Amino acid sequence: MEAGVIALVVLAIFLFIVAAAGVRIVPQARAGVVERLGRYARTLDPGLTLIIPFIDRVKPLIDLREQVVTFPPQPVITEDNLVVGIDTVIYFTVTDPKAATYEVANPLQAIEQLTVTTLRNVIGGLTLEETLTSRDNINTQLRLVLDDATGRWGIRVNRVELKSVEPPRTVQEAMEKQMRAERDRRATILTAEGIKQSQILTAEGEKQAAVLKAEGARTSAILRAEGESKAIETVFQAIHDGAPDQQLLSYQYLQMLPQLAQGSANKIFVIPSEFTQALSNLGGVIGSGGGDSPQRPKPTGRNEGADAAADAAAADARSAADAARAAEREASAATTETRLSGGHNAGQIGAGDAPPPTPPPAES
Repeated sequence: MEAGVIALVVLAIFLFIVAAAGVRIVPQARAGVVERLGRYARTLDPGLTLIIPFIDRVKPLIDLREQVVTFPPQPVITEDNLVVGIDTVIYFTVTDPKAATYEVANPLQAIEQLTVTTLRNVIGGLTLEETLTSRDNINTQLRLVLDDATGRWGIRVNRVELKSVEPPRTVQEAMEKQMRAERDRRATILTAEGIKQSQILTAEGEKQAAVLKAEGARTSAILRAEGESKAIETVFQAIHDGAPDQQLLSYQYLQMLPQLAQGSANKIFVIPSEFTQALSNLGGVIGSGGGDSPQRPKPTGRNEGADAAADAAAADARSAADAARAAEREASAATTETRLSGGHNAGQIGAGDAPPPTPPPAES
């Protein structure tokens, strides 16, 4: 009785172990290849599945997610005979677990060797400059070659990237020098263009300033000339309205003589020929004094203020005549010859010289 119970317990345990061995749970994004008596039977999908214990054998599960593989730097010779080290990164996905299991023994090693050989073929037809600037083109060519070769392995290559391209150290230094020289050239060009624009703007500003100054000077000269013309016209009209006589004109002429001798550099005082005539006119006025000299008829346009001014001018003329005689004596003692000034004749001043002809009186 006890032996029968023990046998049943052992049989139950054996059946439980056999049943547990026939149950397989496959995770999501995984796949399992089942071999029955050493031959491929089927592929297990994610979920709970049953197999025949001791007859079916499940190989290691295959990951169906996209995988990333980085390969170490590979020395590659470019078309211009430069050795560069290139790191590559490959993104691939297993699409057929059966082919990935039975078509290739080591998929990662096969992909690596195929990538190296393809990379050398592609880079060998490019220069270093093209290699550095044509990464997208290189990636596309590598992906097409690898995808075509790995398609029968049940593997799809999604993307190939050049992680880094390292030229020789000497070439890197030369490239850095070239880059610095290029940047210096651009900076020099920009600086020169800035100076050029600055000079152009400065020249335009100076031109406009010169034009404005010239216009201002022209306007000022015109206004000054108009003012002087108006002043001369006013003075001339005032002289004609005042009707000055010959004695007043001679007095004004003698008043201008001291201004001719002004200046620290003047060593010779030139006496014009009209000086004697003006002096004789004033002498005649002073000699007559307050006697019965004929009075010049007054013009009808003069008023009482003009008469008072004329009397004051006559008094000033007498005092100026005395000063003129003294100046004549001093000038005769200082020099014996006179010069022409402004087209006037010069001569010796002496006792026997005759006075020059008297100019006609100024018309009012």
